[in-house]
This record gives sequence, C-alpha cells and structure tokens, in this order.
Amino acid sequence: MTYQQILGDLKKKKFHPIYFLHGSEPYFIDTIADFIEKNALAEAERSFNQVVLYGRDVDHLAVIDNARRYPMMSQHSVVIVKEAQEMKDLKDLEKYVANPLDSTILVLCHKHKSFNTTTKFGKLLAEKGIVFDSKKLYDNQVPDWIHDYISHSGLKITPGAADLLAEYLGTDLSLITHELDKLALHLQKGTEITADHVETHVGISREYNIFELQKALSNKDLGKIARIISNFESNPKKNPLIMVISSLASFFTKVYMLHFLKNAPDADVQKKLGLRSPYALKEYRAALRHYSQAKTEQIIHVLKTYDLMAKGVDDNSTGNEDGELLKEMMWRVVN
Repeated sequence: MTYQQILGDLKKKKFHPIYFLHGSEPYFIDTIADFIEKNALAEAERSFNQVVLYGRDVDHLAVIDNARRYPMMSQHSVVIVKEAQEMKDLKDLEKYVANPLDSTILVLCHKHKSFNTTTKFGKLLAEKGIVFDSKKLYDNQVPDWIHDYISHSGLKITPGAADLLAEYLGTDLSLITHELDKLALHLQKGTEITADHVETHVGISREYNIFELQKALSNKDLGKIARIISNFESNPKKNPLIMVISSLASFFTKVYMLHFLKNAPDADVQKKLGLRSPYALKEYRAALRHYSQAKTEQIIHVLKTYDLMAKGVDDNSTGNEDGELLKEMMWRVVN
C-alpha cells in the first residue's frame, strides 16, 4: 500500500493487526505512527489500551506480552514500537506475527534503512499485515510534493517558490514541512505563496539565490553574477559552497545535454531534461548562446575540481575559505 492509501484507511478507521513501517525516509514512518497514536483510540481509551515502546529498551518478549493483552472497554489496543531497528531480536517477533491478535494494532517503526522483506520474517509480515517501504524523494519530486502538502493547508504556491524551497531545503521532508507549517501559520487561507513570502518567513532571499545565479549565468550577466556571489560569500550558512556547486553541476549538465537536443521539439527536450516548465527551458536555451559544448565540458570539469576542494581533497587554491574558493571557481566558470 502507498502512504496515501494507508492514511486513507486509517482515517476511515480501517485497521490492520500489524504495520511494519521501514525505510530511509523517517517522515512518512513518523506521520503514520503519529496518526495511529493520536486517532486509533479515543482519548479516554488510551491510558489502558495504548503503549509506546522503544527498540533499544525492549526485547521481543516484552513486545509480544503487550501485543497479546486484550483491550479494556475498547475494540482495540495499540502497541507502537519506535526505533524498532535497534531491537537485536526483532526477527523473534515471528511467533507473534504468525498468529497476531485481531484486537491489537501493532506498529513497528524500523527507521533510516530498509528491511530485507524477502526473508521468511519479511514475507510473514507482508502476509499478516501492512508493510510500507518509506523511500526518500528524488530531488525532482520535491516541488510537486510541496505543492500537494501546502494545498492541504488551504494555500497555493507558485512554481518558483516551490523550486526555491526544494533547492535550499533539499529532500529532508521533516525540515520542509516545518517551514511550510510556518508559512501556513503566518498566511491566510487561499494565499498563493510566492518567493517574497519565502524570503520573509523562511529567510531564503528571492534576489540572491541559486536560481537567480543560474539565470544570470544563462545570460552571462557578469554584474549580477558578481553581486550574487558577493552575497553568497557574506552568507555562507544560507548558501553552502557544496550546495552551490551541486546545483551548478546539475544546471550545466542539462546545458551540456541540450547541445545534443537543441533541434528536438520543446516538449521532448523538457521531458528529457526533467524541467517542470517551458519557461525554464528558455533559460537553458539562452545559455547555449554563451557556452559552447567544449566550454560546457570545461565548466563541468571545473565544478568537479572545486567540489573536491570544498570537501578538502586536492586543495591547491589560493585559500582554504569557502568564499575564496567560490570566487575563484566562478572566475574560471565565466572566463
């Protein structure tokens, strides 16, 4: 089942005896477990029928003992095991999983890594309950996820603002939701979130950000490039060098690909480059006028070199400070 399907069933009070939530993205695991903890039982039922355990503190016998208890004045009892990946004898729960109590909702939260579900225990979990693999989103999936999340808050968001948040916050959904909730707290229902709102409430500049730098590079606007780099140098925590290099590497890789697709229809190019709008494609086409295929190859090599320097490898630059590396790198990119 998908994340949305599981939450949909839970909201309809359709429960399963076992939920095994595992994977590298903790946000989805926490959200499902929290929903069950807060909504499966009425408040008056929880004190006798709900228990939260932690994998580092319990063994399989303690989990089974709690799971086999019948509910008191309630249809269900709930047993949530957080950090289940820390249980040394997790697989010994097999005896209970083979014959779970119908009245118990057992939630096992196995975070930060996927569990091998091809094992006997894994197959038994899938047979007797719900197994959900919580995977991290890819970079290009985050803006759409932001659109979907913010719509449930009664707000809208412009593509530019969603891209800006995704670029600066990465794929950490807990961090992203924290900032989106902050925006929802300050804005009225029906508001469309713009880059101005992001700058005011999140602290990401709409004028000095990686997208504006890419736009300036597309048009080879040296004055604007210099102003943005100067701002980045003054605010290194908001614009970490490694993040800037990673974003520029992605940008120039697409420029390089476009050299081989420049005569293809826009719709095909947009799809192959993974661009979300025709407007973005115009920026990349503008970059072709200033960066030949050979120059683009050279820039990608420069970015790889400075990525290693930023990580402390082969640092032969004039200085070790990120600001010095950033200015030096950009001089080599635009000249």
